[in-house]
Amino acid sequence: MSDKHIKIEKMWWGKKQPPVSLKMMSYLYRLINQLNLTARKRRCVAPPIPMISVGNLTAGGSGKTPFVIWLSGLLKQDGYRPVLICRGDGGKSREPHLVNDGSDPLIVGDEAVLLYQSSGCPVIAGRDRVRAAYMAAEYGDLIILDDGFQYRQLDRACDLVLIPAEGIGNGHLIPAGPLREPIEALERADMVIRTGECDTIEPLSSGREWRWWSHEFQLTQITGPKSEIPTHAVASTAIARPERFLRSLDKLNIRIEEKHLFPDHHPFTQSDIAQISNSDLPVIVTAKDAVKLKRIWPANRQLWVLEQSSVAEPGLFEVIKEKIS
Repeated sequence: MSDKHIKIEKMWWGKKQPPVSLKMMSYLYRLINQLNLTARKRRCVAPPIPMISVGNLTAGGSGKTPFVIWLSGLLKQDGYRPVLICRGDGGKSREPHLVNDGSDPLIVGDEAVLLYQSSGCPVIAGRDRVRAAYMAAEYGDLIILDDGFQYRQLDRACDLVLIPAEGIGNGHLIPAGPLREPIEALERADMVIRTGECDTIEPLSSGREWRWWSHEFQLTQITGPKSEIPTHAVASTAIARPERFLRSLDKLNIRIEEKHLFPDHHPFTQSDIAQISNSDLPVIVTAKDAVKLKRIWPANRQLWVLEQSSVAEPGLFEVIKEKIS
């Protein structure tokens, strides 16, 4: 990750106030964004099948992708046939695509491929999520829209907003802080779900806030000579707020000798791989990184993936079901 990205992340999630110039830009962002969201709302249409929106209020790092995988799995067990729709961040394609076994994450996006591989559900990736919603009716009876809180062109049966357990950073809007909308926007959510592990949680909305989190489960080797689980390794990732990944490895008692951090959705190149695998140590990445790396990773080098499992506050899934009923 570049020094610029590190500096921005530290400012967003730290306690120091951002510069006045960035605060002024945040005010301008708020005005333009509100006009944009209002225009989107005027164009709102009802999808052909019911839709659950899973969104957030901060820029990245709220756990939407693992939450969607968890939710879709429980809905399938309950007899629904969910279809997952995502924007395709990190991909080049603008038109909606039905993701398949041969889909390239550089075309449809890394999160789209991860959702497809991990959920076992049909996944449609593309910027035009209205078209994607009409496509979804051919493949299932319920839509889960990933990152949908600000995508107001589609009506939804249930609006879920995920907020990190530790809060909203410095509380400022982009670019001075991580907020995509003012905190008051939570009032239009059906449910606010705090994600991640934290001892004390300060409520951010007037209603009940639920708990859900994922935690480190195990390491899985996906390429290279078979080996015992490493105790010393190189850590590399291209996710928002990579410190969560590093903390998980620390909890597994893995000593990180090197770390290579890249911006969210970074398209790994051969030059990046040469840098990451420069030592003889095994390399550990997240599942989202793995969908891009395993196709181009050297066969003679160990690559491990941090697997996670999900934990939900009792009753959370049942309340979501009530909302969509």
